[in-house]
Amino acid sequence: MMRILVAGFQHETNTFAPSKATYDNFLRGEGFPSLKRGDDVLSLRDINIPAGGFINEIQASGHELIPVLWAAACPSAHVTRDTYESIASEITNAALRLTPDAIYLDLHGAMVAEHLDDGEGELIERLRSIVGSDTPIVGSVDFHANVTERMLSLSDGLVGYRTYPHIDMAETGRATARLLTRLTNEPNSMHRAFRRIPFLIPLNGMCTLLEPAKAVFQDLRRIGNEVKIFSCSFTPGFPAADFDECGPVVWAYATDQLTAEGVVDQLYLTIVAQERNWAVQLLSPDDAVKQAIEVAASSEKPVLIADTQDNPHGGGDSNTTGMLRALVRNGAINAALGLICDPSAAIRSAKAGVGNVVRLSLGGTSGVQGDSPFEGDFVVEAICDGRCVLGGPMMRGTEINVGLTVCLRIGGVRTIVSSEKAPMNDRNLYRMAGIEPESMSILVNKSSVHFRADFGPITETVLIAKAPGPVAADPSELPWKRLRPGMRLKPGGPPFVRPN
Repeated sequence: MMRILVAGFQHETNTFAPSKATYDNFLRGEGFPSLKRGDDVLSLRDINIPAGGFINEIQASGHELIPVLWAAACPSAHVTRDTYESIASEITNAALRLTPDAIYLDLHGAMVAEHLDDGEGELIERLRSIVGSDTPIVGSVDFHANVTERMLSLSDGLVGYRTYPHIDMAETGRATARLLTRLTNEPNSMHRAFRRIPFLIPLNGMCTLLEPAKAVFQDLRRIGNEVKIFSCSFTPGFPAADFDECGPVVWAYATDQLTAEGVVDQLYLTIVAQERNWAVQLLSPDDAVKQAIEVAASSEKPVLIADTQDNPHGGGDSNTTGMLRALVRNGAINAALGLICDPSAAIRSAKAGVGNVVRLSLGGTSGVQGDSPFEGDFVVEAICDGRCVLGGPMMRGTEINVGLTVCLRIGGVRTIVSSEKAPMNDRNLYRMAGIEPESMSILVNKSSVHFRADFGPITETVLIAKAPGPVAADPSELPWKRLRPGMRLKPGGPPFVRPN
């Protein structure tokens, strides 16, 4: 029986985003569970996150868990130095004090701190220096992980999600537990290989419900079931972190080096052969709304528009107004948009009261060219405290709190305005403010792909809009400075050349 230290430290860093992640962001969770310590970490067993799956799998095997800490925050710009050091040192100090037989880390894999490009690699290296080479360190990583050579070389095994939307997070934790068990039962029998894909993939092109990702991950699952394979993973990466190891990676663990390299080469060639199919088509805000109005006129289901460039799960602050302008400008009716994060607007609306009209300068503080506050008279239709239990398949059971929240109407458009940001990935976020999403003609969600897990079954079609926002849907449009030279900036795009 092993004593296994369990810790989680998750952040997806968009180095081009407007706001940094502080300790308070991790304390609140911002759409993720709030920060947990000690035995409270074990409460995550009932939530679809990797730590939950790992906890359940390991406890069923009879091993002892040493829960230390679990923390996550909504994607943003860099994690501040003080925040990183505070959380990382809590984990490393526990490892020094408790001398575990093994370590499990619930990581994202795309964390950049103010002082560190590779937040996860640094954490693993610090732990390795404490526990030595004989103590297994395994981890689960997000689908969007920018997996580094240091992360792979210093850990004994990493396992990536296989779905986007991420409905398999708990399963990834369980798979990591099984990998740890196999490692300890068959010591010195695992060999690793990895390759970096030579182009960045747009977030909207990664959805595993659609091609080419769907077929690639079907192949990956089939290969992963072969006898000689311990595990294989492909992370398409997070294409908004300006450092040299940003980008997609495929890796595998097998019983011998030749098999591991063969699996990686096979997956690499499959992915690269589909390069141009990883690209996506984007609509202007006006074209997206006009198409939505046309389709909705003959549909019983809502048409959904993804406001992808203000996706909080990509580093947006959820306060751009481009899609709200397009809805109003084109006379959309029975439409709803969420969430716009503007705490001052929420307070002013709540003071005005339900049924009253309030004049607002709403959102528009992103600093992105083409974005500005929306000036208008809104009817206050609902006020709530912003507390919500998510009900969709991705994060079912997670309690979140986006603070004072109001539902405002201008013409035929309803907008949910919250005091804290969260991605509109779950229907209950509309319902808490009095909107039944199934009854709407048009829904505009500040999200890129995750919304498809819960909204997909109720929508007629999905359109992707490119309204002004800080989360570039086309990574070639970002002002890269430190990316690896030669990396193509999008599928079929130009190779990156570092500026002088």
